[in-house]
Amino acid sequence: MPVQPERRRLLRLAAVSAAATLAPAAAFAVPSPSPTTSHARVRGGRVAGTREGGVHVFRGLRYGADTGAQRFLPPRREAAWRGVHEATAFAASAPQRGEGGSGSEDCLFLNVWTPALRDGGRRPVLVYIHGGGFSTGSGSDPLYDGTRLCLRGDVVVVTLNHRLNAFGYLYLKDLLGPGYAASGNAGQLDLVQALHWVREHAVEFGGDPDNVTVFGQSGGGAKIATLMAMPSAQGLFHRAWTMSGQQVTAAGPRAADGRARLLLDALGIAHDRARALATLPQEVLLQATATRDPSRVEDTALYLGPVMDDAALPRHPFWPDAPAQSASIPMVIGNTRDETRAFLGGDPGNFSLDWAALPAKLRTQQFVDLDPESVVAGYRRLYPHCTPSEIFFAATTAGRSWRGAIEELQVRARDGRGNTWAYQLDWHPPGAEGERLRAFHTLDIPLVFDNIGQPGSRTGTTLAAQRVAGAMAGALLAFARTGDPRAGATADWSPYSLERRETMVFAGSARMEDDPRGGERRLFERAPFVQRGTF
Repeated sequence: MPVQPERRRLLRLAAVSAAATLAPAAAFAVPSPSPTTSHARVRGGRVAGTREGGVHVFRGLRYGADTGAQRFLPPRREAAWRGVHEATAFAASAPQRGEGGSGSEDCLFLNVWTPALRDGGRRPVLVYIHGGGFSTGSGSDPLYDGTRLCLRGDVVVVTLNHRLNAFGYLYLKDLLGPGYAASGNAGQLDLVQALHWVREHAVEFGGDPDNVTVFGQSGGGAKIATLMAMPSAQGLFHRAWTMSGQQVTAAGPRAADGRARLLLDALGIAHDRARALATLPQEVLLQATATRDPSRVEDTALYLGPVMDDAALPRHPFWPDAPAQSASIPMVIGNTRDETRAFLGGDPGNFSLDWAALPAKLRTQQFVDLDPESVVAGYRRLYPHCTPSEIFFAATTAGRSWRGAIEELQVRARDGRGNTWAYQLDWHPPGAEGERLRAFHTLDIPLVFDNIGQPGSRTGTTLAAQRVAGAMAGALLAFARTGDPRAGATADWSPYSLERRETMVFAGSARMEDDPRGGERRLFERAPFVQRGTF
């Protein structure tokens, strides 16, 4: 899942702004009272957080040991400590390239927001898994601040860091032997360990260990889809809400091994000396991940994501069907209407395409292997008044993550359980930038968190933005509490079925539509959808 440039600037260690009240958006400017100390006991020892605006906040809680000593291997439990650990600042993010900083292999930390401690409240626990594909990101982005969800819904909110890119998803079994069978899913196993920690400590933080919702955007949603097919994750969460993030297929072992060898080639290391990877300087290994991936026409970095390894992940996440182990878990699958404007909208040339240039441009950016001339002709029939640039953004969106969402929705709907819901975000802020980017990838993050006033939000703080945020956050909170997103503005949200393909559309107001963009769906279903990295 690509990460828009604007979001990369947010992937840094930073203190989250003081808690906001649930007043209208203008109230975000009001300073919060000075924080006071909060205390809790976790399996490693005692911790001291802060109390901010009526919410207990613990930042940088360790849920695993430093991974540097056992690079590429499954996570280990953290050691106990003496005294009181100060849990008042975010801890290191995972090693990564880009503006988020290089990070640290000592990165297994999580953060907790809760209305109360040890009060027997049995509140729903919401665990957010960050985006950034499988290569970048952290749980300390200001947009992920859990304060408003806590106060709005009387819930516990958790965010976390885990291993990424080569440190979390480099498959080394064929190069280093069976001891590294799960190395291609080490980042996923970090998530499993974090969910074990959440279950073990939910009561301490006023939550219910038997009511855990995982939610995530972009790569976070893809990680959730993968967890739903991992036997080690079974029973650790009870609801799933994904936003613009799907994982229909995983990398096969041959493809994953091939990418590991490409990484070695980029490093100038002979394949029979692959053990050198375990002791390479972090920065050297990181920079080598910039080598070109073979799966795209355009020049993109090496894809490293979940691997169907017959160990941690014994099957593809959502192919050829939905995993039986998670069939009873209620699931919301959503996307934004104009996903690719987030990462293709930075090129002015994409807004001035003509009909002659469109097919060649589309060929480099659509991930479904269809003749671009045929795709353009299909769109011109569907939307005769659209410009070439509008078709470019629509077709690249439909051929990427939206197509993956349809695949997941269909296989979930086939079992007839009626516990899968679809949404589409059509709303976008007014103004020139809003019209240019429309409902772009990541726009739903501040809306679902009800954090439109936080640094990095591009929704604006208008009453219209707050209304959409209220509807989306309200639906998430209802879903976390009951497994059903119907509440308030979304009271008529119907589960997704193959007969009608019911979808909640968040626009100026929330409304139900049957099979929105059905023509586009039929246009692209002529070719199989294969997730990047599978081959």
